Amino acid sequence: MAEEKDDAFTPAERDALYKAIFSRRDVRGQFRPDPVPDEVLTRILLAAHHAPSVGFMQPWNFIVITDQEVKSRIHADFTRATEEAAAMFEGERRSLYSRLKLEGIREAPINLCITCDRERSGPVVLGRTHMPAMDLYSCVCAVQNLWLAARAEGLGVGWVSILHEDALRDALGIPERIVPIAYLCLGHVTHFEATPELESKGWRKRLPLEDLVFRDRWQGE
Repeated sequence: MAEEKDDAFTPAERDALYKAIFSRRDVRGQFRPDPVPDEVLTRILLAAHHAPSVGFMQPWNFIVITDQEVKSRIHADFTRATEEAAAMFEGERRSLYSRLKLEGIREAPINLCITCDRERSGPVVLGRTHMPAMDLYSCVCAVQNLWLAARAEGLGVGWVSILHEDALRDALGIPERIVPIAYLCLGHVTHFEATPELESKGWRKRLPLEDLVFRDRWQGE
């Protein structure tokens, strides 16, 4: 019988990975005030820092926010932005949107802003020569790593995207050349929902995988 390689996952390790993927949720209203230990936060950030990046440029930075005054500034902008967003929907859709809780900015003990420094490796980056947005996508991979690591630690994460970029830059002192990628809320939660909240609340259903997989070339409309 062939020897098992040291880098192979055991069945239990494989199942744990899939459990984290399938039970990850965008958390909004279940945050508890309990502090997140520094060693846990460090592990989560280290997981994010080990995301793949184009040309190994590692273009991310992580702004850790615990100051309530800063959180309040961000929340005030969210309030303005979500009022603007609600007006973009009509009828029952607008009514449902207004009933959804879409952030946990003040409740979560930690907020995180993940940014992209597009100049970190100079003007020519291996792998970005013909697809210039690859550094931005690399930072999104860091977000996903962080999210899965947090779930494995029993912590919830919520991504807040209903914000004005200029207001976010101003509140956090982000230079013009740095691109804000994700504003996240992080902390212990009372529970994780069995299904994504937007699905359970009737906003959208998960699409069937078989409708999304093509072979060899595009087969959609």
